[in-house]
Formats: sequence, structure tokens, C-alpha cells
Amino acid sequence: MQQVQHIDPHSPDPVVIGRAAALLRAGKLVAYPTETFYGLAGDPLNPEAVELIFAAKGRPDRLALPLIAADRLAVRSAVREFSGAAERLASALWPGALTLVLPASPALSPRLLGGGQTVGIRISPHAVALALARAFGSAIVATSANRSGQPAPMTAPEVRLALAEHVSLVLDGGPTRGGQASTVLDLTIDPPRLVRSGAVPVSVVERVLGRRVT
Repeated sequence: MQQVQHIDPHSPDPVVIGRAAALLRAGKLVAYPTETFYGLAGDPLNPEAVELIFAAKGRPDRLALPLIAADRLAVRSAVREFSGAAERLASALWPGALTLVLPASPALSPRLLGGGQTVGIRISPHAVALALARAFGSAIVATSANRSGQPAPMTAPEVRLALAEHVSLVLDGGPTRGGQASTVLDLTIDPPRLVRSGAVPVSVVERVLGRRVT
């Protein structure tokens, strides 16, 4: 049964966050506010949880699921390689709206990767997202809490309407601000490739890297 728990988006209650993290460890799904829209969290190492996310969203199999982490140590645990370019971008732009596509750790569920061998990951600046990832102890799935192809939700009631019985807990932090999604940059190829324009301008990325991206 889906439950809703109100939470302070700026100073989340550790008890509430701990309960949400316990649900994730049990293979359940949790919706939570981010700096843009509501996200849907699950355990990326649990194939059943990953399958539940695909089912909840009606997401095509070929589309991989991105992750968020609480710190760079958790990021390194989710990837096979964290290059010098990734280090520079992380130092300059994380926490923030920049998702880096990196070689995926073999520990991740293959289903999560959409048939590929890479994973998109970032560190979110939002207090709830950050606290949830930290309490869970490793990176968590961070996809929008909506049916695929539908508008991303900005309120908890929208999440409840869209995902109904699939989500065990909705952390209601009030309306989010919306805006642009994260910029997505693929660092597994040379030169780096811009996968999706977003909140971080490509000019800023290029300045940090000291080179152009394609």
C-alpha cells in the first residue's frame, strides 16, 4: 500500500529518511523531491527493484536508468573507471545538474543498463535526495517519478496519480520548482559527447574540461 510522508525539503528528518532507505534495501520503490521534479528511487543492485521501476514507468527496455549518489566514493563504487575528466567536472560542478555517463560497474543490474555497459550518474544538491542516497549507503536509481512519455511530476499528488500501487512511499516535500533536467555528458568516448542539453550550459562544461565536446 502506498504511503505518503511529509518531509522538510531543506532539512529532512533523519528518521523519515531512514525509513525510506530501509524500504529501498527491501526492494521497494520510494518517490522523493529533487531540485527539479519528483524522482523515483530503487536499489540498482536489486534486479527485482529495477524490474519494478521499468514496470511502474512503462519504460522501454532499451532506455537505461540513471543514478544519484551522496558522494564521489559512492560514485566510484558504481562505475568501473572514474577518469581525470570526470574528476575535474565533479570537482567543479557537483553537487549539481550534470549527469556523467561512465563505464558501469559489473555489480549493477544488467537490466538497469538498457543493454549497454555504461551508466549515468550525478550527485544531487537537493537535501532530500542527498540524504536518501547517504542513508541508503550507495548510489540509488534516480529517474523521474512518472509514466514514460508523460510530464515529469512537480507534486506528490501527481506522483500518486501516475504510479499508484507501484510506489511504497512518497516523500512529500511540497511542490518542486521544475525547470531543465540535468545536462548529460558521455565520457566513455573521445571527445566527450553531449547526450542531452540541460541545466548546466555546454560552455561551462567545455571551460572546465579545457576542450570542446561534440
